[in-house]
Amino acid sequence: MAKVKTGLSKKLLVRVLSVYFILTLIVTVGQILTEYLNAKNHIQSELQTLKNTFSVSLTRAIWELNNPQAESIAEGLMELPIIEGVQIRDENGLHIADKGETSVQPPEMYTTGVMQDHPGGAFGYSFPLIFEFSGRTSHVGDVTLYSSASIIFSRIEVGVFFLIGNAIIKTAFLVFLFLNAFRQMLTDPLEELTQQISEFDVDRPESSKLHLHIEDDNELKLLQVSYNELIDDLIDYKQKLRIARNELTDANRRLDDQNILLEQEVAKKTASLSKIMLDLEQQKDELIVNQRELRQENENRQYIEDELRKRNRELAESMETVKMAKDQLVESERMASLGGLVAGIAHDVNTPLGVGVTAASFLQERLRNLHTAYEDKSLTGKTMNTFLDEANQTTELLLSNLHRASELISSFKQVAVDQTSEAIREVDLKLYLQEVIQSLAPSFKKSTHNISINCPDNLVVKCAPGALAQIFTNMIMNSLIHGFDNKENGQISIDIALNNNEVVVNYSDDGKGLSKENLERHFDAFYTTKRGKGGSGLGTHIMYNLVTQTLKGSILAQSEEGEGLSYEIRFPLSEPKVFL
Repeated sequence: MAKVKTGLSKKLLVRVLSVYFILTLIVTVGQILTEYLNAKNHIQSELQTLKNTFSVSLTRAIWELNNPQAESIAEGLMELPIIEGVQIRDENGLHIADKGETSVQPPEMYTTGVMQDHPGGAFGYSFPLIFEFSGRTSHVGDVTLYSSASIIFSRIEVGVFFLIGNAIIKTAFLVFLFLNAFRQMLTDPLEELTQQISEFDVDRPESSKLHLHIEDDNELKLLQVSYNELIDDLIDYKQKLRIARNELTDANRRLDDQNILLEQEVAKKTASLSKIMLDLEQQKDELIVNQRELRQENENRQYIEDELRKRNRELAESMETVKMAKDQLVESERMASLGGLVAGIAHDVNTPLGVGVTAASFLQERLRNLHTAYEDKSLTGKTMNTFLDEANQTTELLLSNLHRASELISSFKQVAVDQTSEAIREVDLKLYLQEVIQSLAPSFKKSTHNISINCPDNLVVKCAPGALAQIFTNMIMNSLIHGFDNKENGQISIDIALNNNEVVVNYSDDGKGLSKENLERHFDAFYTTKRGKGGSGLGTHIMYNLVTQTLKGSILAQSEEGEGLSYEIRFPLSEPKVFL
């Protein structure tokens, strides 16, 4: 009997131990990595703690131009076990101290605390030095503290060796346990089973039954019983085969008799088949005629398909024309919105400018009277005091109204430029939203509607500000025109938050809301509830396209009749910067 090259039990053992070794390796590596990251986070926390310890003395030393003291502090920091390098720069970016293992820093000064990784496994914490004097702050320089992976490994070295040793001991014990178990329960019984099966004798099957020394009632015991039952069945089949062979001999004799009768029947069937062939020839001719008719029908269908393709091309050209017309209508809607903004701002600017012109005319008249009194030598102290009081009041009135006009024009200028441009820049979201609302102030001047804003300070987003201005303008004007129709004191709430590098805007009003049917078509182009009353149906469609295409975000509208309307807008914050 040929021997197998690799036994089943050996293959099974190798696979089990391979899976266990891989899992043990993955778990051990994961534990080592966790220890490394925990140690690194701890060292980073210690570096940030050093900022509170040394920043005050370093700031004062640099403010007083005491560079030797700054270098002394740097040398003291180098004595700490977690520090491998120290860089201290003044407000001009020049190095006051550069100790140990450091990296090249960017020319820009750090304005906030930043943790950075550097080549070669090093990492550092950079923070600004700010000096406060008489309520004012001055940026006098920055500091970078360096540490490295070697310090981390020195902290976790004992733990790593313990994890590796523990994994090796457990693996060795498990290998020994599996080897014994597989040999006793699988390898030895299989060898005995193979040996007895190889001694099988076809002529004497009753002596080839298996007799294994297996005490447990397992699969091998079941295999022995099934094999012995198979031997018993084989003995029965041999007896039945002997009987069947005799019966087959008798059957062959009868079969010869039947063959003679069959040849006679074949001759009769051949005559019938010749007649059938003649019928088939006739049917073939009919099929050829039908094939010609089918070919003609296919040609007619091909002509109809060509006509349909031509009509489809004409329809596609018509759809392209309709799309261009739609885009032009959308752009016209944006310009119309900006035009309405211009009219409102112009009216509000005329008021302070008119007051300023009146105040300037009054001041000119009083100067003319003072000049006349001076020429006539009739100028008295009382007249001079009266002129000074009136001039002071007039200039204050003139400055306050000119300042108000300047604020209105400045807000309108930024919003108007952004709405006509798609340039991308960094925008302080809260301040920009206030400018947009200020530019819409003329629309709310004759009403008592209120707008409340809840937004984090110094939340800077990088996007096209014109899109933001258009979105908030459309939402606010929709609330004013549609939601607050026949309502005197409406309330608008704008809540803005930052969630996982994503800006979330929740806008809501307490207007009359929308029905379920109108809400389903709320963002459709040319759909409006003010048809024939000045509504174009493009405001919400423009807003949807700006959110989904320009800002790469999503917008969801919710409303019930009498319960107001709310929007949830989400868009990514490409480069978030929150100044602390």
